[in-house]
Amino acid sequence: MRRALVVIDVQESFRRQAMWEAVSNPGVVGKVGRLVEHARGGGDLVVWVLHSAPGSGTVFDPERGFVRLMDGLEVREGEPTLVKTAHNAFTTTDLQRLLTARGVREVVVCGIRTEQCVETTARLASDLGYEVTFVTDATATTPIPHRDAPAGRSVAEVLADPRTLGTDAITVRTEYALAGRFAAIRTVDG
Repeated sequence: MRRALVVIDVQESFRRQAMWEAVSNPGVVGKVGRLVEHARGGGDLVVWVLHSAPGSGTVFDPERGFVRLMDGLEVREGEPTLVKTAHNAFTTTDLQRLLTARGVREVVVCGIRTEQCVETTARLASDLGYEVTFVTDATATTPIPHRDAPAGRSVAEVLADPRTLGTDAITVRTEYALAGRFAAIRTVDG
């Protein structure tokens, strides 16, 4: 086994946030599902990663019950599920040991948030010597309010603010930052 698909944070927690109504890719589960089936069909390892923030009281607190895969995705026997508490999928899990033990040298990443957990995992995987593929259309993100914007605004207010970084800009910036440095940029279809 030389390649692994790492599915990052495609979890119910995100759908419980108000900003989900402005998500870049509402069909992310379908795209991720296609990648999973392709990986399984090719004999690649599929690794599932969930983000958890124990004791936070947020939608990422496992006590709230949302730290689980979104409907439409299912772990099969033999596919590891890791729970992380950092942005990348390596630092607080045994992902690197698991990949090394299975002889994995290529990592394909997808999931939620494009510019956050998926991008940081791609960067770290590259730094660790893996050949990395970032599947852009199998990621999703939400708009990012300006750093000086007041907290607690509604989704409509965030979206109306011209300083808000939109999802298209986030995706393009992520592709530019990764391409040729940390990862090959691909889509589900190629």
